[in-house]
Amino acid sequence: MTLRSLLASSNYEVKTIGPKIRVETACALLDRNRIGALPVVDGDGALLGIVSERDVVRVIAARGTAGLLMPVDEVMTRHVITVTSDASVKEAMQMMDSRRIRHLPIMDGDRLVAIISVRDVIKYRLQETEMEKNVLRDFAVAQMH
Repeated sequence: MTLRSLLASSNYEVKTIGPKIRVETACALLDRNRIGALPVVDGDGALLGIVSERDVVRVIAARGTAGLLMPVDEVMTRHVITVTSDASVKEAMQMMDSRRIRHLPIMDGDRLVAIISVRDVIKYRLQETEMEKNVLRDFAVAQMH
């Protein structure tokens, strides 16, 4: 299954943040939306980076609570690994595993269309495994009759 299909079967709303917004505001958005990362976009919606819980912890460890007053673009991860919506869920999962990332922005050209998390991928794989188990069970029952 492609990421495009996965996104079509769910209601994904991309939450983003501007580069000059303070880290404390990013923390509030992460908490309010119960998410672990926010894509950082400019006024035209171009992806500039991503700010994650890990970035917040890193800046607080280095600067204390003063880090919360810094703009997001000073703490965000700038080299963002992305994928297109044509990639398979399996490819996305492998990319996330090999790169040790928990959030993966999905792009169509220069346009950010979604961001998936490890949780999204695991949920899909569990559903897929359950469906395969049911098919195999039904096949085995049919063979016995």
